[in-house]
Amino acid sequence: MEKEEVKGLSEEELTSRIASLMQSMKSADAEEIERVRSIVKKNVSFFERSAFAAYLLMISASKPASSRPEKKRERQERAERPERTERAEKAEKQDTQKEAEAPKSEKVIPEGAKTIYIDVGKMKHLYPKDLSKRLQAELGITRDDIYMIRIHDKYSFVTMSEENCLKAIEKITGQDINGRIAKVAFSNK
Repeated sequence: MEKEEVKGLSEEELTSRIASLMQSMKSADAEEIERVRSIVKKNVSFFERSAFAAYLLMISASKPASSRPEKKRERQERAERPERTERAEKAEKQDTQKEAEAPKSEKVIPEGAKTIYIDVGKMKHLYPKDLSKRLQAELGITRDDIYMIRIHDKYSFVTMSEENCLKAIEKITGQDINGRIAKVAFSNK
């Protein structure tokens, strides 16, 4: 077997297969691709992903043509699907209206609440649950005392009572949070 062949396929055949897969990917369901991509991201380390993709290509290319789904067969199946009935469309429309009319449950922030800025965020692997637990432990408060937590890439915002914000500024400033010395202050927003 030559160096550039994979399971009997030449480099040109593999290149053609890659082009075909890329074209199929562009017409596939984007949400489903994103769902699978996030699963791969969680389970395959960053440094192994290209080897993983190459292995999948090898498996895909080594399957006989009869086991691969054909576009013609897919088009036929789509054409054979029954048309949407008026009843189904009406039910879907009603569901959409109900969702629009349903009140959204938002946590009400009491008057006088303040927001603090913390210069640590997602890039330092800080998550709302972790920050909430840390604040509860350091300040001696409950989860209900924290009105809102928003974590951005490089910073976070926490909304609490003014008293708890002052405690947080005093106790959290200068602490190591995931490898970064935290600076905490009242938010300008």
